[in-house]
Amino acid sequence: MSKSTLMSAGIDTGKYKLDAAIDGRPDRLQLNNEQPGHASLAAWLQKHGVERVGIEASGGYERPVVAYLRAQGFNVILFQPKQVRAYAMFRLQRAKNDTIDAALIAACTAAVKTLHAPPDPRFAALAERLTFIEQIEEDIARSKTRREGFQTAELKAEVEAEISRLKKRRTLELKLLAKSLRASADLAKRLDLLVSVPGIGERTALALLIRMPELGTLSREQAAALAGLAPFDDDSGNRKGSRHIEGGRPRLRKSLYAAALPAAFKWNKALVDLYGRLKAAGKPHKLALVACARKLLIFANTVLARGSKWTDDLPARN
Repeated sequence: MSKSTLMSAGIDTGKYKLDAAIDGRPDRLQLNNEQPGHASLAAWLQKHGVERVGIEASGGYERPVVAYLRAQGFNVILFQPKQVRAYAMFRLQRAKNDTIDAALIAACTAAVKTLHAPPDPRFAALAERLTFIEQIEEDIARSKTRREGFQTAELKAEVEAEISRLKKRRTLELKLLAKSLRASADLAKRLDLLVSVPGIGERTALALLIRMPELGTLSREQAAALAGLAPFDDDSGNRKGSRHIEGGRPRLRKSLYAAALPAAFKWNKALVDLYGRLKAAGKPHKLALVACARKLLIFANTVLARGSKWTDDLPARN
């Protein structure tokens, strides 16, 4: 069998249990999603000669087993739910339960042609703290909206106090995140390169490093696509649809979009000029701002690729 040289397995992950299957074989296993279960799973996979394992992202419940299997030397592919659903549709597979899903993920894993290097394990904890900061920011935004709905001075004061508390917590968490990242000399150097770009503050730089650790090794097109800032065609036959952005990494895109607004109005001359040209050409504000966010990402990618800080001639070469 052609696949025998690279045996693949799939794991369906739940909060409390794991279901595993091996592609092209009847072998199945169910165990608890906890450390003893992870050890038993690794032993079972090794026994059957499995070299790569596919796991569908499951709200974070997959993270411990992914980390454990990678530490044991397995090539682990983390699929997004959309990928697995699309593969099921391709196979015209409607039936669904945990055992069937594990077999589907195993088949999906076997179909993967290119294996990528596993992510730097340092980023897992950093990403979790960044997510916490982003959730605090969302709480601040909700509180500000809530404040507008109150007329009573006492209630408005309570909401103001809550906003103040959340802002202080956000500032503290950002300091802790920056300190954790700067504990690694290579990451500290990359952070300093990013903040040298006009319009990229430490908050945005942290998001760039943590949400897109590949930055600096990508082409400008790859970086834009990964962030969900690349405009895609939407044509079919004689119909010419509008180009639009789609997919990518939404939390990173949100950070870039937020940074692009002040950068395009004040901090980055190249973006100020770009925004002005697009508006003069009749482009809507949002389209112009997305273009500025994309250009800001390209600047970030360039300084990391060069390994040197921003210079005023950089925009002309990008």
